[in-house]
Parts: sequence; C-alpha cells; structure tokens
Amino acid sequence: MNVMANRPRRLESYVGGQWIAGAKEGVPLLDASIGAPVAFIDSTGIDFKAILAYGRDKGGPALRRLSFHERAAMLKALGQALMERKEEFYALSTATGATRADSWVDIEGGIGTLLSYASKGRRELPNTRVLLDGDVEPLSKDGTFSAQHILSPLQGVAVHINAFNFPCWGMLEKLAPTLLAGVPAIVKPASQTAYLTELMVRRIVETGILPEGALQLVCGSVGDLLDHVEGQDAVTFTGSASTGQRLKTHKAIVQNSVRFTMEADSLNAAVLGLDAAPGTEEFDLFVKEVAREMTVKAGQKCTAIRRVIAPRSYSEALIESLRARLGKTVIGNPADEAIRMGPLASLDQREEVRARIRDISADAEIVAGDPDNPSVQSGDAAAGAFLNPVLLYCDKPGSASAIHDVEAFGPVSTVMPYDTAEEAVDLARRGKGSLVASVFTNDPAFAEEVVLGLAPFHGRVMIGNRVSAKSSTGHGSPLPGLVHGGPGRAGGGEELGGMRGVKHYMQRTAIQGAPTMLSAVTGRWMQGADARADGEHPFRKSLAELKIGDQLTTASRTVTLDDIEHFANFTGDTFYAHMDEEAAKANPFFDGRVAHGYLIVSFAAGLFVDPAPGPVLANYGVDNLRFLTPVNPGDTLQVQLTCKEINPRANAEHGEVRWDCNVTNQLGATVAQYDVLTMVAKTRE
Repeated sequence: MNVMANRPRRLESYVGGQWIAGAKEGVPLLDASIGAPVAFIDSTGIDFKAILAYGRDKGGPALRRLSFHERAAMLKALGQALMERKEEFYALSTATGATRADSWVDIEGGIGTLLSYASKGRRELPNTRVLLDGDVEPLSKDGTFSAQHILSPLQGVAVHINAFNFPCWGMLEKLAPTLLAGVPAIVKPASQTAYLTELMVRRIVETGILPEGALQLVCGSVGDLLDHVEGQDAVTFTGSASTGQRLKTHKAIVQNSVRFTMEADSLNAAVLGLDAAPGTEEFDLFVKEVAREMTVKAGQKCTAIRRVIAPRSYSEALIESLRARLGKTVIGNPADEAIRMGPLASLDQREEVRARIRDISADAEIVAGDPDNPSVQSGDAAAGAFLNPVLLYCDKPGSASAIHDVEAFGPVSTVMPYDTAEEAVDLARRGKGSLVASVFTNDPAFAEEVVLGLAPFHGRVMIGNRVSAKSSTGHGSPLPGLVHGGPGRAGGGEELGGMRGVKHYMQRTAIQGAPTMLSAVTGRWMQGADARADGEHPFRKSLAELKIGDQLTTASRTVTLDDIEHFANFTGDTFYAHMDEEAAKANPFFDGRVAHGYLIVSFAAGLFVDPAPGPVLANYGVDNLRFLTPVNPGDTLQVQLTCKEINPRANAEHGEVRWDCNVTNQLGATVAQYDVLTMVAKTRE
C-alpha cells in the first residue's frame, strides 16, 4: 500500500495482529497549511476489550521472556530501522504544519529517545528479568531472615493516549521505557496528526522486530477501552487538564487503582536575571530563547515559554528586541524550505488559541503580532491554520489572574515585570505547577535563590548563561535522561528520567526469607546464603562454569610498619594517621598509626587474585567500598571472595561478574567490604 499517495486515505488501526479500518469512512483530517484532506479516521467496530486481552496474553509473555539486555537490543534495532526510513516521515510531517526543524525534534528526537534507552538499558540494567531495588534489609540478629526489594514487569498493558503536537516523539518517548520494562502497549494518537503516527507504526510492524502483541495502535476514538482496564494495566495521558482529570477519575481506573500518569496544561516561565541587563550576553540569549520557544512547532509545545518574567527596568528593551526578532520570522507552508514557522495543527486549534488570547487580554495588552490577520509567505492564509507570533505585556502581574491561569497553546507569550528575586519566584509559582522553568543569569547568588524557589513547582529548571550557551539543549527540550513532567497544573506525572521511567511500569515488591532463598529469587548472592568452595579458584572459571555463591577463602597476610611506611613513600600519601604515632593516638578513631585504606585493598587483591591468564579478562571497578575497622601494624588480613552476580552481555564473548569481597582481621572483624567488578570470558579457550 502506498501511504504517500496524494489522495486521502482511510487510516487503519493495528490491533490483534492485523490492520483494520473503521466501519465508517470517518472524519477528514486536513493539511494544516492548505486545508486539503490528508486522511480519514474512524475506529468504529473495534473490540477494545479484546485488544487489551491480546496485549496481556500475547505481547506481555513474549516481552517478559526477554532479559533487559535483549529488550534493549530490540529497541536499538528498531531505532536504527526507523532512522533509515526517516525521510518518509519528514515528507508526511509537513501536513501537520511542521517545518523540517520542527519535524527533526519529533522524528529524530523520538528515534533518538529509543536509541538512548537502548544504550541505557545495556549500560545501567543487568542482563536479567528482575531488578533489585536498594540494599538487603537484615531482619534478624543471626542473619537467617532478610528482605530485598525487587521490581518486576506489570502483567497488563500500558495504554498511551497522546497529544497532536508530537505524533512521533510522543509515541516513542513512552514506548521506549514501556517496552524496556517488559510491558506491551496500546498507542492512541490524537486524531488530527494520527496519519503520521500510523505511518511510523506501519514501518515498525514491517520490521518484525517487536514480538506480536507488544504494540497495538488505535486510530480514532478509544471507545469503551478504559472500561476494561485492570489493576496490572497502566494509562498515560498527554493533553488538556480537563480531559486528563476526566480520564483520571474514570470508574475502572479508580476502582482498580490503575496507574495513571498525566501531562497536562503547563504555563512555563522564563526568568531574566537582575544582572542580565540589555547589552549583556544573558539578555541576548534570553531574547533568542523566548523567540525560539514561541515559534518552534508554532508554539505548540507543552514545554514552550508562556510567561516571560523580566526586571521592570529591562521590560521595554526586552519587548522591542522580541518584537524585532519575531517580526523576522518567515511564516508559511513548511513544505517551502524558506519557511521558519508553519501553521497550527488545525483550524480548530487556531480558533482555540485566538479565544485564549482574548482571555489573556483581560490582564494584558498585545504589543506584537495580530492574531486575526496572519501574514504568510506561502500556503493558504484562509484555509490554512496560520497565526503570527503574538506577544503580550501585563504591567501588574501580581494582581492579574488570566496570565497565570490561561494557556494559549500556540505562538503566544506574555511579558511580566518584577522588581526583586522574591517577586520573580512568586510570579513563576502562580502557574500552579509547570513542566519547566528557565533562569537566565550569570549571578550564582541569584541563580541559587530563584532555582531553589522554583524547584518545588517544576519538573525541570534550566539555568542559561554565557558559559553553557553553545552546549545547552535549551528551555524546551525534554531529554531521555531527565524527568519530563511536573506537579500541580502540569498533571503531577513523570515520564522519561532514564531508568526512573522504566520503573513506572514495574511493581516494587519486598521479598522476605532466608538468604539462600532470596538469592535464588533475585539472582544475587547475599551474606548468609549458601556458598561453595570446590577447590578450584573462581578466577579459573568461565561464565559457563561459574555459579552464584562460588567462594574463595584466601591465605592471610600480616601488615607491618614497614609496609605502611613503604606505601606512604611510594604513593606520596603521608597523611599523619599513617606516619605520626602521637598524632594518630590523639585521633578519636584510632589507637595509633594505621594502614592506608588503599593499602588494605591492594593487599586484599594480592591475596585473592589468580595471576595466570584465564577467563578473567579485566578488573573494571570497585563498588560500595567501606573501611569499617582500623588496621594497625601487626594485624593479619584475610579475604573471603564470593561470586555475587553474573551478568552475561548479549552479542559478546564476555560478561560482568560482581564479587563480594569481605576483608577481615585476626579477630574476625570486617575491616573492609566492597564489590569487585570483573570482565569474564563466557567460555575457556
């Protein structure tokens, strides 16, 4: 099927393993620039209860059979396959009103998020199907009863209800952590731009990379789908607060305690510092950032700057600078390469923004732009959803309400003056919770006061100044490793944030029992669990031979004063506690001169290392190193080394092994405790 044919086409949903058109012709979806039909959308006739069951019964088990590394490899392959097809997505994206730059954020930004989670999954997660959360909790004095928190995948389906402004990124940024967690998804894109989401899902399905049932797509209304969600399901929503609140209080969601994540209205603020006077680099950066956030995606970004908070004495100069910069924005059909800002996504969306501008005008005056008379270089000014950037000014923002309550989801911002840092924070807080705020300043004291004041009310705060100008990702860019979400009006949810986003789709459970039983469940050895010493040095074993709990108890070594002095002179670490008997005795932690901590670690390595070439390829780190008992001259050290965790790497001839290293003295007291990390070959040569 040629999805790029000029004639409008009926969108199809991908459910139950097949593409299905709605029973009706559907509602026409129009090109945002010229008003011509692009597609028709309808989901009538879909059995929504059945597609939930299909995801749970087909997709879920298939994903849960894979380890985190296998799921990460799946995301990488998918991201690479989509990147090869990106030009097809760009070509269709112009119909949504997006320029090439706008589409880059949506298309390659979304694919980049898949690839980022693929990389993070391989680097930060074990090659297992369960995650450990925190340390072992001892529950008995004799060590026979302990607890460990684990995270395991939900056994339901994640339902993602997305917004119109990012038809690709909005889907992929939710899919990446969902699939990495091992949970299947049903994606419901906003209708107006669903044709681009549908195209991308078609290409995803064609790759055959995802297990069947891992991804389903609904083009059109979700009907009674939410009536059938259960306690193991999750629902995410991006859109208006009113719709989100209605969904959040849906009977099935409330009764079944279904996980619900919402990203809603957000009156994001940008604060110009008191030090950032006209003529400073920060002032110029601020003007550039505000103008960019007003015009990228025609201001249709949940992270766009809606409120521009600036020192009163700089406001006039700021307005003039913004008016001049915005006036140079070339508006028209994004299929034209000269265009820098396209239309809004639909005529209905333009009328919605115009209505919100009228609401805001109760508190503010328009100082740049005419919302009723768009000026375009290309496209159809009457049939297209064009709107010039509109800048407003509110002279008394402290006593106003509409500017802090109403979001015009388009190229619209309001300048509001302040006199003190405290007042700037207060104005930003009146947004009642937002996704992001930015502060442009080169004054560390101002940054500290304002950022700490903003943080409880925002999911992200960006500080901009001359130092970070070239490398900064900007006010409006959600990043895979950072939390995307905000408190209060913004919905109270969190997405992305690296592995934090993965854990939203997993259940945290406290497992209690004897250490050996817990080790069997978690795949990690812990103190008190069974251990084995079969006479062969564990370092002589490949991954194929090594078992959790394989243990070595070493010979012993006595630490002498000559050892301590030699180590001090050799390394240059002549800290008084190692060199001065009288001063060391005056220290409340020591009885006299003590061995260096790193001398203890070095001696321990000398005791447990097997020197011959073999399966152990490299030592790549030490985790959780603690020195617990001072070592004096004459003390004797011994090491108990236990294979703690085995993590084979996918598509490699080696894996990581974590060893529990417990160093004791002649009295049996632990003097040092840490994990040794090694690379070990999968088989012996």
